[in-house]
Amino acid sequence: MAEIAKKKDFVELKFSGYANGELFDSNIEEDLKKLNPKAKPKELIIAIGQGMIVEGLDRELDGKEIGKEYEIEVKAKDGFGERKRELVKTIPLKVFTEKEIYPRAGMVLTMDNMLARVIAVSGARVVTDFNNPLASKDLKYKIKIVRKIDDEKEKAKALFEFVFRFVPEFEIKEEIVVRGPKVLEHYVKRFSDKFRELIGKGLKFEEKEEMKANSDAKDKKD
Repeated sequence: MAEIAKKKDFVELKFSGYANGELFDSNIEEDLKKLNPKAKPKELIIAIGQGMIVEGLDRELDGKEIGKEYEIEVKAKDGFGERKRELVKTIPLKVFTEKEIYPRAGMVLTMDNMLARVIAVSGARVVTDFNNPLASKDLKYKIKIVRKIDDEKEKAKALFEFVFRFVPEFEIKEEIVVRGPKVLEHYVKRFSDKFRELIGKGLKFEEKEEMKANSDAKDKKD
């Protein structure tokens, strides 16, 4: 009997995404080579129903058969959303030139942790679009759930990558022990319940000894 994926399961996905019939992203090697011949496919592990991928695709994974290939269509509102006029902004040219950036139409930049595309440069003003390039576009995905993840370490790595944006030093005991600088403690407390919900173990913080020693030495110096 075929194994079925369900909400909150951790799974590995192989996918290719299309907009207007054109490939825009993939972790399937033969498709990825079409976008960038030098790129290497990256493993994608997600927990179903947790917003780790676009909403429309995430929702459709619940109930799909593991190992079977599917084509899933996602409407714009359930993909990267509709275009918003308020995200098209006029910015003074000096904001760019002060950072030694000389904008031109079509240039894509990162500003305030968002991707922005320069639409036009007119005099001392730069018209910039902060909408996702795929906003307002219907999408189609070719996907296969390769396997269900049972290993706690693999699950934790995937969830750390999503909520922390990096994988800290950690060890799995009765709880998931995260070691690092004191600044990490806030994130550990904030996301502990989510880890318990999805993995069955919460997070516990331990400041690394060398970092604690450095902190103590600084306090004494001050």
